[in-house]
Amino acid sequence: MSRLTVNNQPVQYRLDPETPLLWALRDASNLTGTKYGCGTGHCGACTVDVDGRAVRSCQTTIGALEGSFVTTIEGLSRDRSHPLQLALLADNVVQCGFCIPGIVMAASVLLKKDADPSEATIRAAIDNLCRCGIYPRLVESIQRAARNARGEEVIAAAPRPGTDPVDAARTVPALVAPSAKLSDR
Repeated sequence: MSRLTVNNQPVQYRLDPETPLLWALRDASNLTGTKYGCGTGHCGACTVDVDGRAVRSCQTTIGALEGSFVTTIEGLSRDRSHPLQLALLADNVVQCGFCIPGIVMAASVLLKKDADPSEATIRAAIDNLCRCGIYPRLVESIQRAARNARGEEVIAAAPRPGTDPVDAARTVPALVAPSAKLSDR
């Protein structure tokens, strides 16, 4: 049995200690924000924070993490209020979204260590792969999140998950609430 703290909750996994953390998180804990990408540790879609380090969860076994503190995208902020989530949404960085949880987790670890990272530091720390090619905007957005975290910039919050589309359109005027019927379009 492997004992960890996941998103500030003690967890005991009754799985083979050689089970990759990715599968324990997704299958046993139902934390599906951590994505399976390549399974070889190259793409970074499965990146989580383990004791303040960005770790590829597909390559790390739960047995090797006994006693560790793990934070997933769900534990970072369920309501998208973390500066990185606010910045990426405000800057329209997210495209297909598949790689974003891993990128956000890698960037959150970076910002814990460096409150004002340079472009070179960000590019070195965020080696996650993105098929959509968000890299130039991603660097700017991470720097914006850092400014927000330091209190130098305010980022308007995006509508929270579960927000009614009509309310979202009121909150963010660029959003248009969908019509009730196709014939209304």
